[in-house]
Amino acid sequence: MSTSEQPQAAEEGKQQVVFQQPVIAGPTIANPGPLGLASFALTTFVLSLHNAGAGLSASGPNAIIIGLAFFYGGLVQLLAGMWEFRTGNTFGATAFSSYGGFWMSFAFTITPGTGVIAAYGGDAKTLDQSLGIYMLAWAIATLLLLIACHRSSVGMVALFFFLFITFVLLAASKFNNSLTTQVAAGAFGVITSLIAWYNALSGLLTPESSYFTLPTGRFN
Repeated sequence: MSTSEQPQAAEEGKQQVVFQQPVIAGPTIANPGPLGLASFALTTFVLSLHNAGAGLSASGPNAIIIGLAFFYGGLVQLLAGMWEFRTGNTFGATAFSSYGGFWMSFAFTITPGTGVIAAYGGDAKTLDQSLGIYMLAWAIATLLLLIACHRSSVGMVALFFFLFITFVLLAASKFNNSLTTQVAAGAFGVITSLIAWYNALSGLLTPESSYFTLPTGRFN
């Protein structure tokens, strides 16, 4: 072997050492969906029962909803939406964050100390027209989400369908000053909340944590 071939042979004889980066598993992120659905369901249920005629009083029929709308339906649902962003679920993040904002804005509107209602100076007709526009805008937003979820599951499509009808009826009740339409909106709202609770329970009853699961009728 020539002198020039010796370094090459020595190089070929060396063992090639490959250093691999250790695989570090990321933190487990729980599913925020059931929390967002549960907070939406409970707050909707309480308000809808009042709209349907339960617990009404002359002093302030919606007063009991303020705390729920600010904290459970509002803040908790908004937090669930933020965690949906972390899981990569764009639809869930948009829906939960939006309705969290809805509940907080609704609570702010009906809270006496904010002065929103007082700003209308007792003009009930103008106030109802403004609330009708407010509910109509949320009906449009719900329709967009209904279209976006058409391939998710029967349970989710049913939730947004009944919610859309609820907002339409609420808007109509304000535009027409119709107590009958408001009661109908309350009835549809109760149905919506029950569907939301069912979807929430379905998300909680996973094969890893439960002996049984609830079907949601997935399309894909």
